Amino acid sequence: MTKQKYRFNPISLKYDKINHTFRDKFLSFLTYFSTSVVIAVVYFLVFSHFFDLPKEKILKREVNKLTLQYEILNKQLDHVGNVLADIQNRDDNIYRVVFNAEPIPASIRTAGFGGVNRYSELEGYRNSDLIIETTKRLDILKKQLYVQSTSYDEVINLAINKEDMLASIPSIQPVANRDLRRIGGYYGMRLHPIYKIRMHHDGIDFTAPTGTDVYSTGNGVVTKVVNSPRARRGYGTYIEIDHGYGYRTLYAHLDKILVRNGQEVKRGDVIGLVGNTGGSTAPHLHYEVIRNNRPINPINYFFGDLTPEEFDAMIEMSMQGGSFMGI
Repeated sequence: MTKQKYRFNPISLKYDKINHTFRDKFLSFLTYFSTSVVIAVVYFLVFSHFFDLPKEKILKREVNKLTLQYEILNKQLDHVGNVLADIQNRDDNIYRVVFNAEPIPASIRTAGFGGVNRYSELEGYRNSDLIIETTKRLDILKKQLYVQSTSYDEVINLAINKEDMLASIPSIQPVANRDLRRIGGYYGMRLHPIYKIRMHHDGIDFTAPTGTDVYSTGNGVVTKVVNSPRARRGYGTYIEIDHGYGYRTLYAHLDKILVRNGQEVKRGDVIGLVGNTGGSTAPHLHYEVIRNNRPINPINYFFGDLTPEEFDAMIEMSMQGGSFMGI
């Protein structure tokens, strides 16, 4: 039974019964309900801010665990990166040096990833930066490992072909010591005998009588035969041999050529005769060693013919300078 409510009437000095309409009852209910909802929301917000729900606790533990695992993974990636750097250093400075191969350029080893954002699907999370950085480092390591694997494949092929490579690299004098009169000019800056100005000499001049045998300094294929005995400038009559592995040799100012273009030759084969053609002032052989399309000092490739004492003496003479016999 609903409790009846009364209100004091000061005029009649009596208590009048209060009769509530439906509207009054609805507004009263709405007021109480709204107040309860507001209090409930306030309680929920306060509780959720200071206290975690069971599911939230589980999720936070999982997030913390994953974050820790990513941090451990980054430390492991640091270790793998250090090991890979050591392998790369050994590859460039030991293995590839042994087989006379050029080091892998740093621009290729450390190349990153350009273009579109490869990690857009990892953005928008609480730990996106950590996840993206770890994924990026892993991708870079994978690329560097691929480059290193390719490099080792090349080194393995070089090792398999080591015997052929050693036979192909120039390693003897093109003129025998018994026929050699003297070294007319060394590699480097020298006074040109015709122009009388200092110019770079790309080879070594071996002074010997006309008709002296000229030998191939390594196995290879004759790629150029130029017969110009009356040329007043340049190499005159000369031969070029491709030895593979980035090496070529050039034999100039010849009197006669004894090989043909495309012919395979072995180290020690007689390929021509010393002459006085082209820009030459006396009978001699102008000899060049070219590696990767750049002339280099041939004196470093005579170890097959000279004793250590003779090699030291030749090095000392090459440093003293002097004029040369021709181009």
